[in-house]
Amino acid sequence: MEKKQKRSSFSGKLGFVLSAAGASVGLGNIWRFPYLAAKYGGGIFLLVYIILALTFGYTMIMAETALGRMTQKSPVGAFRFFGKTWQSSYGGWINAIIPILIVPYYSVIGGWVVKYLVGYISGSAQVLASDDYFTSFISDNIQPEFWFLVFAAITMAVIFMGVQNGIERVSRIMMPILVVLAVIIAGYSMTRPGAVAGIRYFLIPNPKNFSWMTVVSAMGQMFYSLSIAMGILVTFGSYMKKDVSIEGTTNQVEIFDTAIAIMAGLMIIPAVFAFSGDEAANTLQAGPSLMFITMPKIFASMKFGSFFGLLFFLLVLFAALTSAIALAESAVSTFEDELHWDRKRCSSLVFSIMIVLGSLSALGYGPLANVKIFGMQFLDLFDFLTNSVMMPLAAMAICLLIIRVITVEKICEEIEYNGAKFNRKPVFNFMIRYLCPFFVAIILFSSVASVLGFIKM
Repeated sequence: MEKKQKRSSFSGKLGFVLSAAGASVGLGNIWRFPYLAAKYGGGIFLLVYIILALTFGYTMIMAETALGRMTQKSPVGAFRFFGKTWQSSYGGWINAIIPILIVPYYSVIGGWVVKYLVGYISGSAQVLASDDYFTSFISDNIQPEFWFLVFAAITMAVIFMGVQNGIERVSRIMMPILVVLAVIIAGYSMTRPGAVAGIRYFLIPNPKNFSWMTVVSAMGQMFYSLSIAMGILVTFGSYMKKDVSIEGTTNQVEIFDTAIAIMAGLMIIPAVFAFSGDEAANTLQAGPSLMFITMPKIFASMKFGSFFGLLFFLLVLFAALTSAIALAESAVSTFEDELHWDRKRCSSLVFSIMIVLGSLSALGYGPLANVKIFGMQFLDLFDFLTNSVMMPLAAMAICLLIIRVITVEKICEEIEYNGAKFNRKPVFNFMIRYLCPFFVAIILFSSVASVLGFIKM
């Protein structure tokens, strides 16, 4: 009981919503969502994604948040709460290790964003848009490591300040600014000559563009967009006060996250259509090439492009920081619970892990370019292990814990605590019992099959 009283907490509903939304709104929204939407049907992909967000995504957010608040513990402790054996915490450790592995390489990419933002501030927009700039930068012996350390230090400075004074306060500042920047950049992108074709393709569903891969890709995107199965929502749920409605906050988080994903699509897809015309489908590439090669070229070709390039990378920096902070906090919370250390010692431990693992990714295209595991450089390896293998397994572990151990009824009782509303209870009950485990199995199979070359995503 004493431990519960000492546990950190958010100040209230707004603090949780902005922090959870900040965790969700990350690089996955900015560079992955527009690419998948463009590749798998535009408007029909968006429609499928929204339906899944209101069902699959909603259910997993509710389940993880309720699990955290019920136990008042981070993932490992939450699983062990319902069984005292070492084996009972396996699912919790899978959820806990994911952010520990993600935040180092995520911070490397965050360092790239800082580098480009500084470049736009210094007036180097044309240099950033040159053909070989990005490749030369990431293969340099020193620069990627330096900018990674800058981003990691900013992230951990917020973590050191605590939940309310650090995470919540930063989220309250960054998230409103991020929304304003997204609206400004999307408005500018949509008014470029030739952008209307991109707007139509992205917003108007065309059944002819529908395929099974539209559904599979949209399901996979749910994990990236909503921070499902990363231990974050369990941790943040453990910081949630009992008088805050779980369903009410979940509704706001999914609306916020989906809105930002749509804004990201409107920032990028119309701009690419305006820049590339009929070749837009080929120009829209996933990941770093979209963010660090295609977009700088587009900004270089636009009037006032340097200014909007600066705003764009400022937005991306805020998105990357809020997600990195949430990932690091989940890792720190796990060490606090399991090692019984104070926050500063646990934060220092996480920072040390970030430096070691992050340096492997930061130097993986330069001095360590010839070091590959299963044919993958370190950043790609960590990304594959966490996103393609561990996250689906973590989500399955949560589903099985709730269905077979805790019972769905107990989770519903936590959600309805003190008379709180649970308007979509039938949806939650059906999804968590039947469809969520099925969807997670599909995501695991398709992700691994894609990496092994059996299917193309």
